[in-house]
Amino acid sequence: MSNSTKTDKNTVLTVIGLIAMILLTITKIIPSSQIAGYAVFVGIAFFFIEEAFTKTRGADSGLRFKTVPADIKKPGVLLWTLLPIVSAIATLIVGNLIFSGAFVSHVVGRTSSMLSFNKIPLLIGQIIIAALGEEIAFRGFFVGKAMKIFPFWLCAVVSSIVFAAGHIAAGDVSLVVYDVATIFIDSMIYTIVYRKSGNCLISTISHICGNGAAIVAAFNFF
Repeated sequence: MSNSTKTDKNTVLTVIGLIAMILLTITKIIPSSQIAGYAVFVGIAFFFIEEAFTKTRGADSGLRFKTVPADIKKPGVLLWTLLPIVSAIATLIVGNLIFSGAFVSHVVGRTSSMLSFNKIPLLIGQIIIAALGEEIAFRGFFVGKAMKIFPFWLCAVVSSIVFAAGHIAAGDVSLVVYDVATIFIDSMIYTIVYRKSGNCLISTISHICGNGAAIVAAFNFF
């Protein structure tokens, strides 16, 4: 198989995966939709399919365990990785000022079906697994593979819109808009972390930091 033919097939694979993720997420227009979450599984599947198809190895992969220590030391990576902690707390403070306790209740209600808040060990595992899955799908695949075809800025914006839309939940319109907007901002941060590190394990760490800080702050201070 020639390199051009292989590239063309890889492009087709990427586009199919992107379209599937977008179409699944669009179903969140109906907040009660149960299939939007499958976009993550589609992204994960296409990430590994493409890695296998292109025989991607080592430093060229978007998912690297061995290079985590080196990747997090790259210029600006650590700062951006920790930024979601500040973002999470700021989101809760502003949300509390605007919506009082309604915002925290909305977020807890949106996540309670996926997270076991009353079982700390299980909760920690759920946070890690959910963050890793979303980062492989949205940063490793949606951004990492798509930016070989489209401009990075376009991949960053579109992936963040889709990621945020996947978190839509029933509730007051203004409250939902605020929630989705802050998730979009966080997604852009994770995308920058991925861009700077080249490793979605680093953006996973950032994602875990943000979600962990939000949960701890929400249940202890709001």
